[in-house]
Amino acid sequence: MTTQTDFTELDLPESTEDSDLQSQEVSIQVEKLSERQRQITAHIHIPQAVEKVWQILTDYETLPDFIPSLAKSCRIDHPDGGIRLEQVGAQKLLNINFCARVILDVEEIFPQFIKFQMVEGDFKGFKGHWQLEPYSLADNQGTNLCYMIQVWPKLTMPISIIERRLHKDMQVNLLAVRQRVCNLVN
Repeated sequence: MTTQTDFTELDLPESTEDSDLQSQEVSIQVEKLSERQRQITAHIHIPQAVEKVWQILTDYETLPDFIPSLAKSCRIDHPDGGIRLEQVGAQKLLNINFCARVILDVEEIFPQFIKFQMVEGDFKGFKGHWQLEPYSLADNQGTNLCYMIQVWPKLTMPISIIERRLHKDMQVNLLAVRQRVCNLVN
């Protein structure tokens, strides 16, 4: 089952002052991989060069400064010398504070992909990638940014609630990335 929703007006956090972002389109697709596994893919156009978007996405320690659902993101030691992150997402679900912690191994393939896979955490499985593709339209250049995750919650986590929360978070998070890139470039 695949559903696609295009969002042109979003309920952004009150701290968002740039109403221009609310008119930017975020496309989201949800695919049911199995009874308890989902793949969620989101796309947005960012009117900045791939290198600028890459710089923001790979500054892992500053991600919680502008991504609303991310409470913590820090690099930790990787046994093989690669990139390993500890990230904690925090949300209020049904008036209950919900946190999910993951340890991710990250592979950077500059300037196209940032792949990640959970090696430890609060899910049975969690992996995905950021994909950056340059675009050119008339005199304007920018980046088509795709964020894809596959999530497999533990049995104690209701999949429908997780799916809805991730769906909403991805739209807000992609707009936050776009705003951060545009603010730092301009």
